[in-house]
Amino acid sequence: MMAQKALQEAGFVVDVAPDGSAAYDALKATAYDLLITDIMMPGLDGIELALLATQDRPGLPVILMSGLAAQRARAHNLDALVREVLAKPFSLAEIRDAARRALA
Repeated sequence: MMAQKALQEAGFVVDVAPDGSAAYDALKATAYDLLITDIMMPGLDGIELALLATQDRPGLPVILMSGLAAQRARAHNLDALVREVLAKPFSLAEIRDAARRALA
């Protein structure tokens, strides 16, 4: 919720989904400019979500977040799809800057 608030305060319009499946449904219904997702979450994990989302919308910028080193390493194998992997804990400035870079 803090990341959501930090992004909104920076001028981003943010939608939040409770899990990967709900996020994928939202991505199919709305043309988002950026996907920021945790790697570990119920339903579809963030990597599965990123793969599905970028199949449907090639070029969609994706930022992944993870606190687990093994999961971050797994995400780095997706360099063509993922703009950044933010290691938790990250600062609110880091997520705002990552979003700006991804959309630049």
